[in-house]
Amino acid sequence: MKKNNIIQSLSLLALLFGLSACSESFLDKEPDERVRIVNEEQVAQLVATAYPDGDYGWVCEISSDNYIDNNCPHVPNKPNVDQIESHFNLNSYGRMDDELFAFEPVKSSTGKDSPSSIWSGCYGAISTANQTLESIDELVAANGGNMTTSLTRSRAEALLCRAYSHFLLVNIFSQTWKDDELSKKDAGIPYITAPETTVKPHYDRSTVYETYQKIEKDMLEGLKDVGDDNTYEKPKWRFNIKAANAFAARFYMMKRDWAKVIEYADKVLGTDSATVASQLQRYDGFDECTSSTDYATVWQSANNPNNLMLMVTYSTRWRRLAGYRYACAGLALQGVCYHTGPNWTWTRIPSSGVSGGGYMRKKSDYGLMWARSGERFEYTNKVAGTGQAHAIRREFTCTELLLSRAEAKLMLGDIDGCWNDLLIYDASRWTFSDEKLVYYRGSKGTSLVPLTFSAFENYYKPTNIYLSLNCFRDWDFTQNISPSYVISTDKVLYMNAINDMRRYETSYEGLRFFDLRRWGMEVTHEIGLDKTKITLSATDPRRAIEVPQEVIAAG
Repeated sequence: MKKNNIIQSLSLLALLFGLSACSESFLDKEPDERVRIVNEEQVAQLVATAYPDGDYGWVCEISSDNYIDNNCPHVPNKPNVDQIESHFNLNSYGRMDDELFAFEPVKSSTGKDSPSSIWSGCYGAISTANQTLESIDELVAANGGNMTTSLTRSRAEALLCRAYSHFLLVNIFSQTWKDDELSKKDAGIPYITAPETTVKPHYDRSTVYETYQKIEKDMLEGLKDVGDDNTYEKPKWRFNIKAANAFAARFYMMKRDWAKVIEYADKVLGTDSATVASQLQRYDGFDECTSSTDYATVWQSANNPNNLMLMVTYSTRWRRLAGYRYACAGLALQGVCYHTGPNWTWTRIPSSGVSGGGYMRKKSDYGLMWARSGERFEYTNKVAGTGQAHAIRREFTCTELLLSRAEAKLMLGDIDGCWNDLLIYDASRWTFSDEKLVYYRGSKGTSLVPLTFSAFENYYKPTNIYLSLNCFRDWDFTQNISPSYVISTDKVLYMNAINDMRRYETSYEGLRFFDLRRWGMEVTHEIGLDKTKITLSATDPRRAIEVPQEVIAAG
């Protein structure tokens, strides 16, 4: 049997950083000197590591409209009649943040939360997935063509992992999907399908269209044989059946294949309203929380039915969220969550945000933090206090998937279906304990009430005062992404709501970046005391994050 090299492909690292002398010496080793895969258990252990460890949350958040420059004159978090502006004199967490906020290529950092960490993390995961697939082929050949159930499951997982890492790469470092023809004109990313054994091979970026075709092929093939929850010891940390279907729904969401979004979302959520509701985030589990760590534990729990797949990354983004120059504050914070709603008036932040651990750092105007993004620190030396900072990503959730399905139903003209999904989502935000529910409803019982269509319509119509204050943006139904993508006027009311709900639900985790791109909404950042304004149109090349500088230098 041919000997397998399970160390992540070294020539692929030439694409990432270039090769070191020690890497080249490894390639000179004889096959018998290398680590080998010899059984199914080792294959299963290998594919379990085929998940990216770079976190895209910070790069995507600071590149969206969820953040402002605190040093730029801006209105306070709480709207006032005069909208009097103020500014601070705060340091940025690092030079990289200045570059990202100004939509410039990142040249100052290759560390945690940088484009380099995303790029290398995804391609490292792809390398592991490819080695898994090659090892499976060799084991099958050595066993007379016998593909066991275990190998079938590992192959499916490897294909899904390879597809997902490429999906992240193309949607961060390339232009967003436009349509079959326009996406043939935009550069994609190298799609790697085999372990490399040569130094510095040439890679073709191909096109966004071709990249999407390859992702879809791997994804659908993986979906056919993906394992159920009994396949894994800890299924929420792997591509289980529900997570794989949620990935498919997100993929087709980006492609605007609405019927398939609904098809795959239904496989996860079901179609019965009570069944759907039982899988969403609940807020009666936060009553005993007293610290950000307590809240994060509830949000990130594998026992939480809302969480479909969790992913551990190396990240310090929790530390960057507030108290520094760039933060979710001012009009950005008003747009995310600091506003009253169609059926709550007691507090500006939705009661679910208060209950779930959203709070102002030091009760200042520096920005809001979400405990659901809370850091997990891994000590390597407790005495010295050293170790690694991690973020646990809630990579797929039922709540976000439900809002995707609502949008898909709307785009297909099923307005009643969309409205029903929005009602289910809204009701999930008020699943407090009885004591908390009484508290949030207030003494008169009218501060928090069930959502009615009348209240919904009055709140999300374009003439609402909150729209005029830019609390959340009116839907731009004159799209510029593709001639085939137009939001008709009868859908604007619902798209305003979906825009508001998705922005709140996905904030601090990076998904707003993808929504803005696929919707074609402009992004404006104002910088410094002179309020230098940078506005990116739907097709501005800067809507794609620049490929890391060391990758460009490596050719």
